[in-house]
Formats: sequence, structure tokens, C-alpha cells
Amino acid sequence: MTDSKKQITAEQLIQQQLDAYNSKDISAWLACYHPDAVQLDFHGAVLAHGHDEMQQRISQRFAEADLHAQLLKRIVMGEWVIDHELIQRNFPEGRGQVELLCSYQVKQGLIVKALFQFGEKVLF
Repeated sequence: MTDSKKQITAEQLIQQQLDAYNSKDISAWLACYHPDAVQLDFHGAVLAHGHDEMQQRISQRFAEADLHAQLLKRIVMGEWVIDHELIQRNFPEGRGQVELLCSYQVKQGLIVKALFQFGEKVLF
């Protein structure tokens, strides 16, 4: 019933990715993604495709002093993990936060697709 190799669950992988995000550890964060993974908004627009583009995109975020993601709710269904998060950020206009709905597809222990829906930003 179980493989001889213990593989990380989708939920565990997404938690590792969230922990790496909050630690601003680019290498650990990228290690959660397949090299050809794609990040999209919920309308299908590509935000980043592959490790190089994802690294460029996340490097800008990780430069923000107050960046932190708070997990509000997590739903797991097979290879899909959906997180509802509250992200504290340093926007050009000042410190604030934005709600984020993240839907991750995990295959063979790596994120292959991530979809993001951003809420309205609120400045402090």
C-alpha cells in the first residue's frame, strides 16, 4: 500500500514552501517547485515560468523588510492545496497587507502549478 520511499505529502511541501517564504530563503523556496513550474493569476496570466523567472520575481519580494505570510486557512484535496493567507508587505505607498488565495498543484513531491488571487491591499 505504501511505497518503500517515504515521499513528502502535498500539505507538508506547501508548509515547507511557506516556511521558506517567511524565512526569505530563496534556495529552500525554489526547491519546493519543479524547474518548469508555472505561477499564474486566477485569470490565467503567467506571472513566472521556471526557476529563473520565479527567482527574479521572489527576489523583489524577499527584499521587503516586513514581508510575512500568515496562514488563515488551508484546504487539501489530493494533489491540490489551497491556502488563504494574509501577506504583510512593504508597498511603494507604505506598509500594508493583502489577502491572497493560493492554489498549488503538487506532483511527485514538487509544486508544478501555482495560482494566485490577490485581494485589495490595505495600508497601515
